[in-house]
Amino acid sequence: HGNTLRFLVAAMIYSDGVHTVFALGGVYAAAVFGMELADVIVLGIALNVTAGLGAFAFAWVDDKIGSKRTITISLVALIISTVGVLAAPTAMTFWIAALVMSTCFGPVQAASRTMMARLSPPEMRGEMFGLFSLSGKVTAFAGPALVGAIALATDNYRLGMAVVPVFLIVGLVILRGVKESGSDSI
Repeated sequence: HGNTLRFLVAAMIYSDGVHTVFALGGVYAAAVFGMELADVIVLGIALNVTAGLGAFAFAWVDDKIGSKRTITISLVALIISTVGVLAAPTAMTFWIAALVMSTCFGPVQAASRTMMARLSPPEMRGEMFGLFSLSGKVTAFAGPALVGAIALATDNYRLGMAVVPVFLIVGLVILRGVKESGSDSI
């Protein structure tokens, strides 16, 4: 099951980037833009709503073009919008870039689960989804740890959070080698 293993490694790495944003996005907003707790809570709610809307909107894309292409498109958009978040000069541009970025979270996560279902032999779906769940958690510390180490070393939280697009890019590169059954690979 080398193809499935390759997908699990790719998903583990790009999920680390996504989970790092979930874990530290509020801290980033407060540290870089001076947002108060109430503003961070409103931001969190808005990001969750747009992530849900993105997952809903991209469900038909996944059905139409396949999970791998949906993940690829979402990761590319996520990489671009994450760079926008990191480069945002004002709180307003940060908000806009963050809402665009969060719209891509849902499709990445939903299409990844669909991809796992497509790659899993029917008789092994339970085991495969167990590995999928484990792979998303086993290295969840890596992103926040790297952000903290880089931010501490450079005294720059933006530079610390710059590891997020790196995780996304590395995951995307590994994903390119995965063959999605029933569709052409990208």
